[in-house]
Amino acid sequence: MGNAHLHSIHVHPVKAVRGLAPREAAVEPWGLAGDRRWVLIDDGGKVVTQRQQPRLALAVAELLPDGGVRLSAPGMEPLTVPVPRPLGMVPVEIFRDKVDAVPAEDEAAHAWCSAYLGIGVRLAYMDDPATRRPVDPEYARPGETVSFADGFPLLLTTTASLDALNALIAQGDHADEGPLPMNRFRPSVVVAGTDAWAEDGWSRLTIGDVSFRVAKTCGRCVVTTTDQGTGERGREPLYTLGRHRRLGGKLVFGQNLVPLSGGTIRVGDPVRILE
Repeated sequence: MGNAHLHSIHVHPVKAVRGLAPREAAVEPWGLAGDRRWVLIDDGGKVVTQRQQPRLALAVAELLPDGGVRLSAPGMEPLTVPVPRPLGMVPVEIFRDKVDAVPAEDEAAHAWCSAYLGIGVRLAYMDDPATRRPVDPEYARPGETVSFADGFPLLLTTTASLDALNALIAQGDHADEGPLPMNRFRPSVVVAGTDAWAEDGWSRLTIGDVSFRVAKTCGRCVVTTTDQGTGERGREPLYTLGRHRRLGGKLVFGQNLVPLSGGTIRVGDPVRILE
């Protein structure tokens, strides 16, 4: 484990939309700075993700310095959306959570997203991640919060585990679908220089000067079967995870992290496993 290091960083400004790969990122209590502060909701206030709309994989959200986003997608003119003023709130339903968010002020933002997906959606922003959404109390400590990520501030994966998974896929019934790239798993941080599945045994670690605790393993969903370059779906990796990585009824890959301190992480930073 002596050469474990941060291989890559991934920030997804709009949940379910293609992410960015910066060389460094500030770590806030609720996740990487700018990560999943924006979300799409349907007419009933439910979050819209690649689970329902795999074409979201082809849309891009660039993070602007003030927290706004510049949206682009195939067949669409790019659109810049500033951070809205908190003049009114809309309720957002994300899994079992009800969260208040601020709708984009410009109706053009809602129209752009609706036109791209072909369904009525709205774009909303989490204005105060320190108070809006607590981490699942079954796995949280008091006061821990999260943005619009699935459940936890960060998701960690390792290159060694992806290599091991791809080796299993190559031996299976859907070998033609592999090898899979890491973007199928939409991680926040990717660590290199470990043994395969070593992360299963971690409970606390540091990346550079920033410390994290491991909250739980990450159960995977149909989004992982979505080619992030085409939006098309296959059988992998869920087929192989179901045969080799089933824990407690979940198909698992990666570990959910909660920051224990703040700071900036950088590609190449040493990763130290504390326990």
